[in-house]
Amino acid sequence: MRVLVTGAAGFLGSHLCDRLLAEGHQVIGMDNFITGSPENLAHLAGNPDFSFIRHDVSNFIFVPGKVDAVLHFASPASPNADSPFGYVNLPIQTMKAGALGTHNTLGVARAHKARFLLASTSEIYGDPLEHPQTEKYWGHVDPIGIRSVYDEAKRFAEALTMAYHRFHGLDTRIVRIFNTYGPRMRLDDGRVVPNFLKQALCREPLTVYGDGSQTRSFCYVDDLVDGIYRLLLSDQHEPVNIGNPSETTILQFAETINRITNNSAGIVFKESQRTEGDPQRRQPDITRARQTLGWEPRISLEEGLARTIPYFKQKLGLA
Repeated sequence: MRVLVTGAAGFLGSHLCDRLLAEGHQVIGMDNFITGSPENLAHLAGNPDFSFIRHDVSNFIFVPGKVDAVLHFASPASPNADSPFGYVNLPIQTMKAGALGTHNTLGVARAHKARFLLASTSEIYGDPLEHPQTEKYWGHVDPIGIRSVYDEAKRFAEALTMAYHRFHGLDTRIVRIFNTYGPRMRLDDGRVVPNFLKQALCREPLTVYGDGSQTRSFCYVDDLVDGIYRLLLSDQHEPVNIGNPSETTILQFAETINRITNNSAGIVFKESQRTEGDPQRRQPDITRARQTLGWEPRISLEEGLARTIPYFKQKLGLA
């Protein structure tokens, strides 16, 4: 296939480009580098099956030649208000990527009669009242809260995708992505994995807010991309959760990081800085992915962290 990937210079988008190329497809990457980095695609320079278009997806998209599939991954994704790359500090761009960007990429798919895959998110569920979260759960989301620019953009994107599927008969798919980690994450992303790894590798105590009882489920990027690729090739049009159902508390996660990195600096507890709408618990129900895609994560947390640490060491100048 000849595949357009928006957000190609991002953490997930770049790994997705790698997988598609490895499977023998031609890839057109698209990004405007607001949050993505050219470094994530540098290794593809000279690859005859890869081309790149620098473009903002909120503007009309033209791609010369035939397109067989469109994967829309362009959007800021970090909830961290302290990061200049977080969607809290890029609110308008985030909503435009989710609304106008989805409309434009759906238009490309329709013009080419191509299959379309939307990168949605576990944030669809908000601060969930149901645990674990199944695809049938409608969510618990504040439509005007500080996180709403991301949550509602993705909810709108899902609705628009299903409208194109039902009204135009477009061949669509929706993946709801849960917490993912691995090489090419931004060190200044502000989320727990880069925060903890930076502190541990610099031999600093890990900062845990509150008592650390809040939970997350961490999926290694290769597992996630495998699930997305399987979804692309499937006939599943309903949303599919892709993530690791193994739930861990933030305190347990901090202890695991310290043990793997041999960081003896320990842990410091600080008053909770939980932002408005920040979910206390997050765990996917992946029954649909197991049944329709034959997918489940294979890489353990410790193995995934071992694969991630060399990248962080290199970026921190510790390699």
